[in-house]
Amino acid sequence: MPVRPRRAAAALAATASIALFASACTGSANNAGSDDPKAETTITFWHGWSAPAEVKAIKDNVARFEKAHPNIKVKLVGDINDDKLGQALRAGGSNGPDVVSSFTTSNVGKFCASGALADLKPFIEKSKLDLDKTFPKVLQEYTQFEGKRCTMPLLSDAYGLYYNKDAFEKAGIKEAPKTWSEFTEVAKKLTKAKGDSYEQLGFMPNYLGYETVVEHYMSQWDHTYFDENGKSNVAKDPAFAEMMTYQKSLVDALGGFKKLDKYRTTFGDEWGAKHPFHTGQVAMQLDGEWRLNFLKEAKVGFEVGVAPMPVADDEVSEYGKGYLSGTIMGIAPQSKKQNAAWELVKYMTTDTDAVVNFANDIGNVPSTLEALKSPNLKFDDHFKTFLDIAQHPESTTMAGAVNGATYQETLSDLAHKYEKGQVTDLKKGLVDTAAQIDRDIAAAK
Repeated sequence: MPVRPRRAAAALAATASIALFASACTGSANNAGSDDPKAETTITFWHGWSAPAEVKAIKDNVARFEKAHPNIKVKLVGDINDDKLGQALRAGGSNGPDVVSSFTTSNVGKFCASGALADLKPFIEKSKLDLDKTFPKVLQEYTQFEGKRCTMPLLSDAYGLYYNKDAFEKAGIKEAPKTWSEFTEVAKKLTKAKGDSYEQLGFMPNYLGYETVVEHYMSQWDHTYFDENGKSNVAKDPAFAEMMTYQKSLVDALGGFKKLDKYRTTFGDEWGAKHPFHTGQVAMQLDGEWRLNFLKEAKVGFEVGVAPMPVADDEVSEYGKGYLSGTIMGIAPQSKKQNAAWELVKYMTTDTDAVVNFANDIGNVPSTLEALKSPNLKFDDHFKTFLDIAQHPESTTMAGAVNGATYQETLSDLAHKYEKGQVTDLKKGLVDTAAQIDRDIAAAK
C-alpha cells in the first residue's frame, strides 16, 4: 500500500486546516530541548497512516528504533490529519504529541512561520547533520520556509505517467510521448468514442480528474510561483499561461469539458480496484509511485508501462523531471521531551537502514541520498522510473507560502473556470489572481 490515499487533494484540502495553525503556537524552540535523551522516557508520535499494511510498517520501523534506543519508548497514535494535529498543537498540554508527521507539504510554510512546530536548527547543529549530504535539494526546500526548518523529510513521492501498453500497441504507438504536443496526438489516437461518451479515453485532462491538478501540470514547465520580493509571479511568468492554454487545448481536443466531465462521473474510486486506469476506461494516467501497488492488487488485465510525464515542447532536454512531494516530520514545541523526540525524528529520517526498510514496506521513494542508492532497496524497472524522477535535477514541488496552500487554491480556481470557458481573458485572469494571492499572503503575515 502507498503512504496514504491523499495526494490529489492534499494541497487543495490543506486550507481547511490552515486557520488552526495561526494560533497554534506563538513560539518554538530557540535551543535544543533540555531533557536528557539518554533518560528512560516515553514519547508520543502522531502519524497519519491508517491502512493495515501502513500501520504495520510504521510499527515495525518504530520497533527498530526502540531496539536501537532501549531507553525511549514510543506511543503511536495513527490516522491523524492536519485538522487534528492543529487542534492538538493549539491546545498544548501533556496529552498532545511529542513527534508529529504530516502528508501535507504545502502546510510547511504555515507550520514554520507560526511556530506550530519547533525550530529544528539547534538539534541539527548539535547532531552535526549535513543536510546537503543527506537529502536531495527539493526535499530540503519543501521542509523549510524562509530559512527556518521546522520539519524533516520522511520518504518522498514522485509523479510520472502510467500507460496501457496493450492499448498503445493496438493504436500503433511505439513509446511514451516526451513533449506535450506529442502527448496530445497520442491521447487522441487512444481515444475511442462511444455515442456521446467514450469506450476508451486517452487521458483525463480535466482538473477534477484524478491527480490532474494545477501544481502537477506546472512541474512540467519551468516556472516560478513567487518573485524575489515574495510577490505572486503567475501573471508575469509566461509558463502559467502556457500551461493553462495547453491544458484547455487538450480538453477541447478530447471532446470538450462537458463531455469529459460527464465521463469522469462514471469512474470508480481513485483508491479502489475500479480506478479508471485499472478498468481500461483511460489509457494514460498521471500518478505517483504508490499506484504500482494498487495495480498489483487489482490484477489488471493488460501490460503496464511507466515513464516520466511529458515536458513543454521547448524543454525537451529536461525530459525525465516530475512533481515531487512527501511525508514530513517535526517536533511539537510544547513537548518537554524534545531531545528524545529528536532522536526518533533523526532516526526515521536519516538512518539509511530505517529509511530503506520503511520505503520497502510502504512502497514509496526513499528520502535520503544514501537510501536512494542502497543495495537493500527493493525495486523493479517500473519503480526505478520514479527513483530517477526523484533524483532528476529539474524535478520540482510547490513553493512554500506563509498561508500554506491558499495561493494554489486561488490559482486553481482560475484554472477551473478557464477550462470550462467561464473565463475567456486568461491574461486578465492571471493578473487578478496574482493580486488576490498577494492580498491573501499580506493578510496572513
